[in-house]
Amino acid sequence: MAETNTAEGTPPPGVVRGDDGLLRPVWAAEGLMREYYDTEWGLPVRDEQGLFERLSLEAFQSGLSWATILRKRENFRAAFAGFDPETVAAFGEDDVERLLGDAGIIRNRAKIRATINNAAATLELRAEGGLPDFIWSFQPEVTPTPSTMAEVPTTSPESIALSKALRKKGFSFVGPTTMFALMEAVGIVDTHLVDSHRRGSSGVWT
Repeated sequence: MAETNTAEGTPPPGVVRGDDGLLRPVWAAEGLMREYYDTEWGLPVRDEQGLFERLSLEAFQSGLSWATILRKRENFRAAFAGFDPETVAAFGEDDVERLLGDAGIIRNRAKIRATINNAAATLELRAEGGLPDFIWSFQPEVTPTPSTMAEVPTTSPESIALSKALRKKGFSFVGPTTMFALMEAVGIVDTHLVDSHRRGSSGVWT
């Protein structure tokens, strides 16, 4: 369980101290979210398949909690062929119906179709350097330095620009808020709270 006060003193506002003595934001204090926060969230992802997976999962997360997506992540990977863009781009109507019948994932027709569409768009981007170069080209010059969750932005000029650019390339379910969440998740921006033990762990920002 997370602790808000230990022998080491009361943590700064915005973070809680875990039973391991480390400081984290409240949303990452326990269970699956803590594991994800400690081992993956905010670390750089620069490969096509990895970015396509996270782009897809962020789209499915829209309107839901991230914990819900994490609990279903392995089911998503199985349903979408490990998020291999070439395989997913070839999905047809039979696959759409199969996915709509899969209780292990989020059964939303629009999001399923968007994932298939985005896989095809990902393949098209290879002619221009590929999805990783495209997304990472929107890295800002500076990253936020939030002390509390209230100081963490939900969009940025770069996420707005990325959203518009991806839409022009045929992607869908890539709104500015979703794209900012993607940028946080894959290390393009560092929104770890300044007192968190994970702040600066991506190596992208010094």
